[in-house]
Amino acid sequence: MYQFDSRIRYSESDSSARLSLRALLDYFQDCSTFHSEDLGLGIDYLKEKHMIWLMSYWQIDVLQYPDVCQKVTIGTFPYDFKGCFGFRNFCMTDENGQMLAKANSMWTLMNTQSMTPERPTEEMIASYVTEPKLEMEYLPRKIKLTGEQEVLAPVTVMRHHLDSNGHVNNGQYVAIACDFLPQDFAIRRMRASYHKSAVLADAMYPHVYHMEDGIGIALCNEAGEAYANVAFYETI
Repeated sequence: MYQFDSRIRYSESDSSARLSLRALLDYFQDCSTFHSEDLGLGIDYLKEKHMIWLMSYWQIDVLQYPDVCQKVTIGTFPYDFKGCFGFRNFCMTDENGQMLAKANSMWTLMNTQSMTPERPTEEMIASYVTEPKLEMEYLPRKIKLTGEQEVLAPVTVMRHHLDSNGHVNNGQYVAIACDFLPQDFAIRRMRASYHKSAVLADAMYPHVYHMEDGIGIALCNEAGEAYANVAFYETI
């Protein structure tokens, strides 16, 4: 497992002075970036190969949100490759090794010139050593959004939503969706599936679903096509 140590910053906390879900997602995403860079398979390598790893699916389960200034360890490892897909686990533990949060993720390798799926190179397969996947409930990528629905005013994509690829970063969709939750909603599980990349000045229309077991938010274009579907639950 690839790991790095950190300490929860005040800028990463929410109104409860604990780590926010968005910041937790960023920790996990940064951990995978550090892992790839340290293996020599990071941004420059992918650019040279005309490739990009795109996030397809997140599932994050939170056992306990760490407090501001708490020391934590973040870890990640790949557990499988299938065709153009790569699968990664993530975890965050406290100083005593107690599990705070864990996650499953699915990534798609794309050719940036043809924008078609591509298999990992032999170098990638050899360098990304797979490990047995974490014990957790693995829910399907497809997120069924059901129940009463309301469509709210659109959110316009701004420059701060974009990453180095020129489109909305996967964490930004989750952060935007979080803004449509009730203030007292305690997130213990988040699932997100990604379908279409939003770019600068795009309008994302939030379709909010009040489901039996949680709240789902589809961020869609004007035609109703989803950029991303995000679901939040108060239990694991």
